Amino acid sequence: MTETSHDACAPLPEPAVGEIRLEAVLHALADPVRLRIVSSLAGCTDEVNCLAFDVPVAKSTLTHHFRVLREAGVIRQVRRGTSRMNSLRSDDLAARFPGLLDSVVAGHRASRHPV
Repeated sequence: MTETSHDACAPLPEPAVGEIRLEAVLHALADPVRLRIVSSLAGCTDEVNCLAFDVPVAKSTLTHHFRVLREAGVIRQVRRGTSRMNSLRSDDLAARFPGLLDSVVAGHRASRHPV
């Protein structure tokens, strides 16, 4: 079966809002590389290509990190041509766990740039 243009922009499999589990989100955010990705996405208003992130890991490892984030419900990935575009599921996470994502991102940024 060939992929239609509609399918090419459909999000990759992810949990519905009500299926996002706190332990999965915390596990996804516990890794320094994934936390760095999430912190970067938190500052973006548009979708970001996987290759735009400056992280010190191989492409295959980066793919793994994005999959963990997506399957935990932290990010949304959409195929656009040969690229996977990423965005943070901020509203979904805020509805499920109010304040969690904002606190984690603020804590991460504060630890990287102490006052």
